[in-house]
Amino acid sequence: MHKRLLLSIIAAFAALWGVTVEAKTIKVGFSMSKTGIFAAAAGSQLNTYKMWSEQVNARGGLKFDGKKYPVKLVFYDDQSNTGKAVQIYEKLITDDKVDLLLAPWGTALHVAIVGVLERYKFPMVGNTAASVLLREIKAGNIWFPTSSFPDTQSVAVAEILKNQGVKSVSLITNQLQYTQENKKFIIPELKKAGIKLLVNEDYPPDVKDMTALLTKVKSANADAVLAYTYPGDSVLYAKGAREVGLNAKTQVVLLGPQYGFFLGIFGAAANGLITMGHWTPFRKDWPKAKKFWDDYSARWKGPPDTLDAPMTQMSLEILEQAVAQSGLDRDKLRKTISSETFQTVNGPVRFEGVMNVLLPAMMSQIQDGKTHIIWPPKQATAKIIPKPAWK
Repeated sequence: MHKRLLLSIIAAFAALWGVTVEAKTIKVGFSMSKTGIFAAAAGSQLNTYKMWSEQVNARGGLKFDGKKYPVKLVFYDDQSNTGKAVQIYEKLITDDKVDLLLAPWGTALHVAIVGVLERYKFPMVGNTAASVLLREIKAGNIWFPTSSFPDTQSVAVAEILKNQGVKSVSLITNQLQYTQENKKFIIPELKKAGIKLLVNEDYPPDVKDMTALLTKVKSANADAVLAYTYPGDSVLYAKGAREVGLNAKTQVVLLGPQYGFFLGIFGAAANGLITMGHWTPFRKDWPKAKKFWDDYSARWKGPPDTLDAPMTQMSLEILEQAVAQSGLDRDKLRKTISSETFQTVNGPVRFEGVMNVLLPAMMSQIQDGKTHIIWPPKQATAKIIPKPAWK
């Protein structure tokens, strides 16, 4: 009581003498893969975090309790290392004493830090990740706005293959967690659809050359190729496929074609590649989508990718709306995030468990250098086209 009275007196004298009392700065912490195997993909996530903080501060700050508070980003390089990410999130909570947490890049790092979030009961909206494992263990302090969960996404992939008349498939898979989860769920879906699996090979995350593997895939002569890549090795896949003349009419490259660096390397040769993703700026019923595309393009002198950047923006919009309603109290935030509906660049979001139940699993395709949703048909902004021969 005495402390509150003293603060009121200080504020009154400050106003009387024209002195500005600085508002509390909200510290927002996260780790970022600035180096290591995820660095090539993580840039758009960091860009989106930075742009959001700039926009929030330009509006006067995060709004809650009838006031606005400026935000400050606190982040460290996790070197694309799960152990390092765990250490950083411990430090952010215990040493830096951040008020809010943002997510690291990728499923592996999201999964790694769940123990820290649960131990400190610190809610965090995930973004660039989705794991069936986390849904099964019922984590209570993390949520995923994406619909790209491996099990539901695999159903969509199998439906596309059937739609395109595919009878046989070659599957190559990065050994990292997210791609392995997708492999686990696509195999039974292929069997259910009556599609033969001619090649089923894994490769290490730090692969340097895929020529021998892709020569084997070409020799199998399957109707479709499923390349369950991460962004870095997606470039190796595309270069190798072009080199060996792997010209299957249906080629699914899981992670890579959504990113500007990939399209910058391959240009028109990327047209026809099918990839994961549930966002495009071309959906008229997502009014925030085009503005985000334009804002990002203006701020960073180039367009965002159509996967990580919008998912990151979704998580920020959810967090900001939850804070506006609940303030910084972690228990209140957890309850709000778990129960409310949020408006985002990718449409409305509502969670049941860790999953966003309002967004169906979708797949996209590169057409004329742009990313279009092509499945399911009711969500599509373009029809599926066959992959032209590599140029």
